[in-house]
Amino acid sequence: MSKTYKVLGIAGSLRAKSFNRALIAYAAKTAPASLAIVPYDLADLPMFDEDVEAKGYPEAVAKLQAAVGAADALLISTPEYNYGTSGVLKNALDWMSRPPGKATCAGKPTALIGAAAGGGGSARAQLTLRPTLAAMGMLQLVGADCAVPAAYAAFDANGNLVAEASQKALAKTLDAFAAWIERLAPKA
Repeated sequence: MSKTYKVLGIAGSLRAKSFNRALIAYAAKTAPASLAIVPYDLADLPMFDEDVEAKGYPEAVAKLQAAVGAADALLISTPEYNYGTSGVLKNALDWMSRPPGKATCAGKPTALIGAAAGGGGSARAQLTLRPTLAAMGMLQLVGADCAVPAAYAAFDANGNLVAEASQKALAKTLDAFAAWIERLAPKA
């Protein structure tokens, strides 16, 4: 792979010391050279509301849609709350799916990763996201997800991923994702 692909890294958590934000940051530091992962902060997004949309997209929504449109691919890191994803991430996806039939996320190669306190990492949350991503027309990497279990022990106090098994799983996911993006990339 000779080209470098811009990957928008979206963490579905707003907490400053979020394990999922840390996972995106670690992915950005350790990704294959063909992936330039740029973390994106969802903190300013308003709740999805068609009445708000009818008046015009708020600046934070327009900024997200532009960032998604400028990216070659999306790396989504989801926490797991009550066996599902976060409201923060679902809200962002709802805004990203607009306008219907013209969303900038449609056709984007997408990979799921995540960290959670439980023994399954964020595996259940990742499963709940798949139908939504399919409905949005996103091209999902399948079979190479990374779910970091026991996140409280997998990261050190500075937010560095230190669990060796999780480091290896993430590296495998990122390698597969790089190959997936290359496979889907338009050929010159």
